[in-house]
Amino acid sequence: MAERVGWVSATDLAEYAFCPRALYYRTHPPAAGPRRAAERRAVAGARYHSRELGRERRRAAHGGAYWGMLLVGLLLTLGGSAWLLYR
Repeated sequence: MAERVGWVSATDLAEYAFCPRALYYRTHPPAAGPRRAAERRAVAGARYHSRELGRERRRAAHGGAYWGMLLVGLLLTLGGSAWLLYR
């Protein structure tokens, strides 16, 4: 964290946005060092964040296709309903 009290860097804000606990743990490390269980949880947390970030990237890349398919499905449903009602 920045040396001056009350100042926050852009890196600190980005880290907080990624994971609110990450900033706290980086600025308040345990005195005795990390335990083995904590290291395992950290690796699991990194995998979790990586997986979630991948999902977000896929949603961003394919969001238009999702909404397009949803619209086509809605139109087919409405068209089929209208056809059944008015035939």
